[in-house]
Amino acid sequence: MVEGFSMRVLISDNLAPIGAEILKDAGLEVDFRPGMSPDEIKAVIGDYEGLIIRSATKVTNDLLESASRLQVVGRAGIGLDNVDIPAASQKGVIVMNAPDGNATTTAELAVSMMMALSRNIPQATASMKAGKWEKKQFMGRELSGKTFGVIGIGRIGSIAASRAQGLKMKTIAFDPHMPKEVAEKLGVELVDLDELARRSDVISVHVPLTKETKNLVSTDFFNNMKADALFVDCARGGVCDEAALYEALKAGSIGGAALDVFSHEPTTIENCPLLALDSFICTPHLGASTSEAQENVAVAIAEQVADYLNKGTVTNAVNVPSVSDDVLAQVGPYITLGEMLGTMHMQLANGGIQEVNIEYGGSLAELNTSSITVAFLKGMFTPILKDAVNYVNAPIIARDRGIKIVESHTDLSSDFINTLSIKVITDETENVLVGTVFGKHEPRLVRLNNFRLEALPSGPMLLVYNNDVPGVIGALGTELGKGGVNISRMTVGREEASRQNIIFLGTDQLIPQDVLEKVRALENINGAQSFDL
Repeated sequence: MVEGFSMRVLISDNLAPIGAEILKDAGLEVDFRPGMSPDEIKAVIGDYEGLIIRSATKVTNDLLESASRLQVVGRAGIGLDNVDIPAASQKGVIVMNAPDGNATTTAELAVSMMMALSRNIPQATASMKAGKWEKKQFMGRELSGKTFGVIGIGRIGSIAASRAQGLKMKTIAFDPHMPKEVAEKLGVELVDLDELARRSDVISVHVPLTKETKNLVSTDFFNNMKADALFVDCARGGVCDEAALYEALKAGSIGGAALDVFSHEPTTIENCPLLALDSFICTPHLGASTSEAQENVAVAIAEQVADYLNKGTVTNAVNVPSVSDDVLAQVGPYITLGEMLGTMHMQLANGGIQEVNIEYGGSLAELNTSSITVAFLKGMFTPILKDAVNYVNAPIIARDRGIKIVESHTDLSSDFINTLSIKVITDETENVLVGTVFGKHEPRLVRLNNFRLEALPSGPMLLVYNNDVPGVIGALGTELGKGGVNISRMTVGREEASRQNIIFLGTDQLIPQDVLEKVRALENINGAQSFDL
């Protein structure tokens, strides 16, 4: 901090008072102004070095253009859907969150929902307040001895499972990215999604919203559930197909449901017919709404912002690892490459990841590469954990999941001056990706398993496996054109021994599922997979 100059922090959303106290005690000037309009924030943001938000403030590229002094944005909570992270990175603004403050309170809400459903507490309350005494109508059920099924056994899911175990419930879980050994330590049996639906008496969702989890729970899932089973979702709107849930409840094919999150929020009976059903209970996205959680995230984000502005200490940043300027100058492009390869590896992987082998080749091997390893892990977990993972907790998540990390350095590097070679081993498959940096700042994927290529691993992409025969590229382009998909770039890799090719396409948008299925059905195409890098 420059002597005689006090840096300023704007708190533009509601935050527990202790947050502002911590910032002031750290010598920062604080303006607490929740409820500001976007235009009002834009008009004053140029006067602040720090900005602390929750979910109301939208940190857009337009806002950042006016933030001439802004150094850090702190989100008091996990979700960062309201922050344009690439734009912030482009402008050198650190984006931090507080990923751990809401875990317990969200898990406890899910268990509360389960208990309220099992004993019809909201319905009985409404009945009595209407002047009725309908004791026989609200027959409940015991939870002891029943099976609690968890979709996503990460931080929040594991807490929910432990609470259910305290109620003497058997716990099972679906999580294709969790090693079996780690689940066993939690006392949880891993099963596939269909089996979880069939066996569970209560099902609770604890996964982020990604392209893989969008409408993960839909008609087929509800059809597989027991007729008296209960469904709870306190995770993210969009994971549950609300139209399918409505039909299941209306038909009486499941026993009841409780949601805290919705595809469209705020939610009203006009846009959510579920609210009209007696077998459905709900809350208005209260997962993080406890005084303890609000204080936890306020303390965490205030301390992080203060430490950064006063000392340059980076904690829980989602867009920059904690490294010195000189290290960043040397390995910065490889940090970007490592994160890209991590994101691609997770989308390639089948089964729970058991081991990661990272080899640094060429002159890269002589540098401090620890930040590249962290960036890879952060990228690897991002597709499944979204905003809950950052550069600080990624190694901890790997450790907690029992993933073995092996690093090696060699001065040999075939074909390129530097290479970053990463093998990921799961309980079902293993994949190898090799990358390098062209020039000073251009990351490239130069090998995918046995296929050699030179591809930019960035943005929406389509990977196609095909026979090495004429006409495949033309047919592929035609099919994508019919589906309204524009190709921005294309790279072809060949495996001589098997006469197989891969075609790696950059596209302007993610491939719709129906278009992807049509691509897979084309003659001489042996497989296709979409990526979001």
